Amino acid sequence: MTPTQTPPAYADYPIVGALPKVWRAPLQFFVEAAASHRVVRLNLGPRSFYLLSHPDDVRYVLQDNARNYVKGYDMVKPVLGDGLVTANGDLWLRQRRLMQPAFHRQKIAGLADQMTGAAAEMLERWGPLAQRGAPLDLAAEMMQLTQTIIVRTMFSTDLSADAPRLMAAFSAVLEYLNTLIFAPVNIPVSWPTPTNVRFRRALGLIEGTVYRIIAERRQAGRSEPDLLSMLLDARDENGQGMSEKQIRDELLTIFFAGHETTASTLAWTWWLLGQHPEPYARLEAEVASVLGGRRPAFADLPGLAYTRQIIDEALRLYPPAWMFTRTPVADDEIAGYRVPAGVQVMLSPYITQRLPEFWEAPAEFRPERFAPGAEAGRPKLAYFPFAAGPRQCLGKDFALVEAALLLAAMVQRYRVRLAPGQTVRALPIATLRPQPGVLVTLQAR
Repeated sequence: MTPTQTPPAYADYPIVGALPKVWRAPLQFFVEAAASHRVVRLNLGPRSFYLLSHPDDVRYVLQDNARNYVKGYDMVKPVLGDGLVTANGDLWLRQRRLMQPAFHRQKIAGLADQMTGAAAEMLERWGPLAQRGAPLDLAAEMMQLTQTIIVRTMFSTDLSADAPRLMAAFSAVLEYLNTLIFAPVNIPVSWPTPTNVRFRRALGLIEGTVYRIIAERRQAGRSEPDLLSMLLDARDENGQGMSEKQIRDELLTIFFAGHETTASTLAWTWWLLGQHPEPYARLEAEVASVLGGRRPAFADLPGLAYTRQIIDEALRLYPPAWMFTRTPVADDEIAGYRVPAGVQVMLSPYITQRLPEFWEAPAEFRPERFAPGAEAGRPKLAYFPFAAGPRQCLGKDFALVEAALLLAAMVQRYRVRLAPGQTVRALPIATLRPQPGVLVTLQAR
């Protein structure tokens, strides 16, 4: 094998390439493709991608040679603009340094009460449903809760009254992004297709909300210890502040990335716990022992070790960021194959975190995989739900703290049971959503 060799193609039909199989069952297709070769070329209509799944190759792209691999998310720029997720180079570095303090662990510790306070409001609202034994969609409830938390903690604002409209708008935007992910040709957003019309209307609602938040803060002239004030107060070396557009881009990025991912993680966690009574019982015992009936706090997290293992295992099986890409700036070589500049490289936590070479019985829910010492002998990047290297998710610690506190708060207040007879599938759109939702019934403790 020479470095000039092109990776083998998988399911490569004339003109359309692998698109028919992707459209039919995307998760199954990518798992099968990754199993066929360590590096595999996927022709999706006129576009080609290289799919990598081995932890060593993931580490090479995200860490060892990260300087050569940039993000290429032009398709989501109508939504996120030049926010932290899509930016590269000096702009990314400047914005990352500016926003990093808002996500320091000490700062997150100060936000824990707001997280559990929002959870307490939701749990109180659930009371009548528990009394009636009425089912509720836990996925939708988690979306509303994490949306409330991200807006309160990062923007010091409450949008409870707007929550239903914002959730519907958010779903419409994700629907639009989904049409772009595996489309052979990107239809211009200006074309009046039904999906485009819904997208523009939904994005307009979300943008209007964000610009209103910015305007209200400027008009009030107050400074809060939150991300919004950090962005508004930021000045470059010439004393220039950020443009309204750049602030909009960063707020939308945090809004989108900061609640959808944790909401999906919690929904999948309950779906898994509902099918595994032994881990659920162990979780209940830990929460009762550590909390003793009081509201969970940041200081309780070290004692909630098994709670965290459950969340880590849910992230292994159903990582919200199930697939992402990097684009090499210069020609490279991976596992003996030539990777030309400009060809997008696909990395999938969903695939790598289920490889049988590194995970025994990979489809099974086993939280003890993340017990202290259990990772010995396992490549570090066999598990990377928040990516890795310099572009690791800025909100990783925020999300993990939030998920653990919210899960403990729910366990403490209610026994949650899956409604019988439902089928839930993983829908791979911008995130890995449980579709159509997770229906549960509640029993107050």
